[in-house]
Amino acid sequence: MDSKTHIIHTLRRDHVAESDLPSLDGPWLTFGRPLDQFREVLAAVGGQALAAPHEGDLPQLLAQLPSLRAAQHVWSLVPAVASVGRDWTSVTDPHELEVLDYCVAPGEFGVAENAAVWIAHPTVPHRAALFIAQHLVLVVPAREIIHNMHEAYARIGPGHAPFGIFISGPSKTADIEQSLVIGAHGARSLSVVLVGTKDLDFGL
Repeated sequence: MDSKTHIIHTLRRDHVAESDLPSLDGPWLTFGRPLDQFREVLAAVGGQALAAPHEGDLPQLLAQLPSLRAAQHVWSLVPAVASVGRDWTSVTDPHELEVLDYCVAPGEFGVAENAAVWIAHPTVPHRAALFIAQHLVLVVPAREIIHNMHEAYARIGPGHAPFGIFISGPSKTADIEQSLVIGAHGARSLSVVLVGTKDLDFGL
């Protein structure tokens, strides 16, 4: 008997006792100040949080980012922020997006537990833009910061969108010699703009 057959026979012979699935009723982790928690975790994973009292304040706020001011190719999927370089909506081949300096995209909500932002199609026609741009800005309503991933998945539900992704911080890896590298295989920076902070207690 070869080793593969022996392993298979052993697995079939040694049955594992069944166990009930864990309850998903909670209680789950919550925060007294979810906005502050989101900001702190985002900073810990290499991103930054910005506050905009109103959506109309976005252009002036983003103009404070030196790399955005110098950007020659910007695709904005947020109406208040202008695109730069060309009409990106006419792109049919995602390879054309390789020149993007910035992508500005709307996020539906954020999660205080891990600073993840949920982004779904059709708000991003070409998903490649989220990963191929040098820098990423996500615009999220400040009132749409929830506590934890259990709330997040309950909110999404099955069949929410043909494509969706949680993004927390810029691209990073620490696989090589335990050295953290930012922007290894995606966006080199991530800024999350929380819109509608005028009437909220948000210490930025």
